[in-house]
Amino acid sequence: MSSLSLAVRDSSTMLRRNLLHARRYPSLTLNLLLTPIVLLLLFVYIFGDVMSAGMGGGADRSAYIAYLVPGILMMTIGGTVVGTAVSVSNDMTEGIIARFRTMAIHRGSVLIGHVVGSVLQSVASVVLVGAVAVAIGFRSTDATALEWLAAFGLMALVALALTWIAVGMGMVSPNAEAASNNALPLIVLPLVSSAFVPVHAMPGWFQPIAEYQPFTPAIETLRGLLLGTGIGNNGWLAVAWCLALSALGYFWSKAVFNRDPK
Repeated sequence: MSSLSLAVRDSSTMLRRNLLHARRYPSLTLNLLLTPIVLLLLFVYIFGDVMSAGMGGGADRSAYIAYLVPGILMMTIGGTVVGTAVSVSNDMTEGIIARFRTMAIHRGSVLIGHVVGSVLQSVASVVLVGAVAVAIGFRSTDATALEWLAAFGLMALVALALTWIAVGMGMVSPNAEAASNNALPLIVLPLVSSAFVPVHAMPGWFQPIAEYQPFTPAIETLRGLLLGTGIGNNGWLAVAWCLALSALGYFWSKAVFNRDPK
């Protein structure tokens, strides 16, 4: 059997292991999934009229739902990968990684299993949150099939990038609680992006913080694909952020994983 076949076989085994863990212990995934759903309902039914009025241009609640949902979908991805950081930290601290090191398995299959499993869970979470959004009135009637495909591709790319960062965070964390805290920026950054209000509606001193971060160009690109608004340079910026974060997370995780245990 070739080395590629061995890598695929062992990675598939690790993927199945991680999916079984997620199925047997769903509480963490459900808690992370409930956060964007609660925020979606909160900002639509409690703050919707106020937020839409603040956007100007005669926007109503239905227009604000359309504006809000792309940001919530990106926030869903950020929240889901926090569970990956916790899972990786558990593997690192409970001794299973040391056991894997002694077994005749492909060395990178452990990380690949975590990454692929997390991306699949992120996609499933996005579908569930998207279904809730459609149920409360979100519509994307102007998007073509190609634009929908590009939107899903973008969300999968964002999930991949954030997952690699989460894996690195989990590997350097001394325990699961620390991993959850270290991954907190993946939840906080969407809150200070253009997810809830346009950047130009924010205070002037805060606008650079919201504009020059990875979530804002990704959200604006997704918004443009689903709603037909202008994308401008946001598409290239979103892809560049994703590639940079993926490379950073990959090499960071690989370096920590290959480090000789003490």
